[in-house]
Amino acid sequence: MKYQIIGKQIKITKGMESAIMKKLSRMDKYFLINENVTCRVVCSAKKTNAKVEITIFIPRMTLRAEVEHEDMYAALDLALDKLQGQMRKLKTRMARNGNKPGLGEAIAFENIVAEEEPKKDENDVIVRAKSYYLEPMSIEEAITRMDALGHNFFVYLDEDDDRVSVVYVRRDGGYGVIQAENEIK
Repeated sequence: MKYQIIGKQIKITKGMESAIMKKLSRMDKYFLINENVTCRVVCSAKKTNAKVEITIFIPRMTLRAEVEHEDMYAALDLALDKLQGQMRKLKTRMARNGNKPGLGEAIAFENIVAEEEPKKDENDVIVRAKSYYLEPMSIEEAITRMDALGHNFFVYLDEDDDRVSVVYVRRDGGYGVIQAENEIK
């Protein structure tokens, strides 16, 4: 696994880097280690808290955990616990839905203890499906429509490149855009 450790409003010292790498190494057993698996850790300091974001990029999937805590190392431990929970949940869902070829090709599922099958909750069931025609529009128009609806995301067809796009409100302020890489034919 390739590692990238980034500090925002904080300098990552050699000691911090080695402690982070040591803690991250406990995640290695969950992956078939190769050059396709990358782990990015972003540590940032806020007024009273430290924030740790861990993103693991594997083929066809991204795992991500973000935690704020008073202590940077406690935040790191909590983020790793979240990732391990995501791995257990992923294993359970893939087993339930049938392993799709390639979806977990970098994950060593035999090293993950599956979650106990939870009782069905109405939150686990799709309760509404919606479809609508995607109108070609600019990002500015998509933001305007999103704000008018009072939603925190909006799906549209980008008028410049005919790609399905999602504009969303970022937690730290501003907007983000996600675009599909494959074009509609």
